[in-house]
Amino acid sequence: MKIMVIGGGGREHALIRSLKRSPKVERIYALPGNAGMEPDATCVSIAAKDIPAQVEFARENGIDYAVVAPDDPLVLGAVDALEAAGIPCFGPRKDAAIIEGSKVFSKWLMKKYGIPTAAYEDFSDLKNAMAYVEKQTPPIVVKADGLALGKGVVIAESVAEAKDALRSMMQDKKFGESGLRVVIEEFLTGPEVSVLAFTDGKTMVPMVSSMDHKRACDGDQGLNTGGMGTIAPNPYYTPEIAERCMQEIFLPTMNAMNAEGRTFKGCLYFGLMITPKGPKVIEYNCRFGDPETQVVLPLLDSDLLSVMQAVTEERLAEADVRFSQDSACCVVMASKGYPASYETGFPITVDPGLDCEIFYAGAKSKDGAVVTGGGRVLGVTARAGTLRQAIQKAYSGVKKVHFANAYYRKDIGKRALSALENE
Repeated sequence: MKIMVIGGGGREHALIRSLKRSPKVERIYALPGNAGMEPDATCVSIAAKDIPAQVEFARENGIDYAVVAPDDPLVLGAVDALEAAGIPCFGPRKDAAIIEGSKVFSKWLMKKYGIPTAAYEDFSDLKNAMAYVEKQTPPIVVKADGLALGKGVVIAESVAEAKDALRSMMQDKKFGESGLRVVIEEFLTGPEVSVLAFTDGKTMVPMVSSMDHKRACDGDQGLNTGGMGTIAPNPYYTPEIAERCMQEIFLPTMNAMNAEGRTFKGCLYFGLMITPKGPKVIEYNCRFGDPETQVVLPLLDSDLLSVMQAVTEERLAEADVRFSQDSACCVVMASKGYPASYETGFPITVDPGLDCEIFYAGAKSKDGAVVTGGGRVLGVTARAGTLRQAIQKAYSGVKKVHFANAYYRKDIGKRALSALENE
């Protein structure tokens, strides 16, 4: 089979590497991909949001199956367009992708169907939003309604900071149209857990849980990023919590989307907070998370393509979905200065004997060499029998990867190890 994967980051590289293990796969195309993926896929310079060009490419190259990975093309209707052209796809249609495309919609859905989440109000008028935050007790969470490259959430430590966030989003249009409506919600406390789940609208199969590390610096300090590393499984996600999530969050979400005539088929991402009152939803994503995918898929022992096809064909209940009992750790190597300003164009070299997987995110080609091309450059992922072993192995791997101005956190998995030791 000829497979087309839309997207060009570390998540897409992890998907491609996993799909490549399937005996059914003959060739994989990445649109647009990046230079670091080229040993695993044929990269085609078609942008992730250029849906007409994707449809044309699929038709001309006899694509048998497409995987639409990023949020933007999903929300724009890439799956609808490809399916209309006769190309089977993995990913939700536009009417279901709204669960990530609009935070106002997702909060409304949870409120209507009794799915546990933070208390909130939404606003499209700046004056009313300002008046509301004056009555709140910090910290106050302010979220842009639409997609904002994962940066549309501000945890304000004061009312003044919340007002600044509102002005930035609603008045200065920092996130364009995405910030014209906002959600203001209560601040939840507790360990965070990411759970990706396969669903065909009838069956829900959660994948192994994970823990992301969003802050740029050690000790969870510094600016929020797209993720500086992940571990799996997440020790805070106990079997008891998992069962509660299935009954109180996962299945109710699937059923709610069906009831709204927006059946979700694909990977549904649950960003959860394990609060003193039980698990609550922080956010939904309509696709695989990044960098969570870089630790979750290396633990998948089943054929990913077969699972994806079962989702597309609404026969997930029959599919073989098995995950290893091992642990995995991914350490993201970034360009110094990320997520603010940083330089790119530095050659990336890897020492012989690397016993880890590398998933490239921000890489490009220059004079025949692979060089840095973004803030998050790559993820070094290790799988081992225990979490401690996986962490040690990943950091040993990091020492074998070199580029100028490389930066990475030194404490990925530290909090998870503490949780395991305190059990």
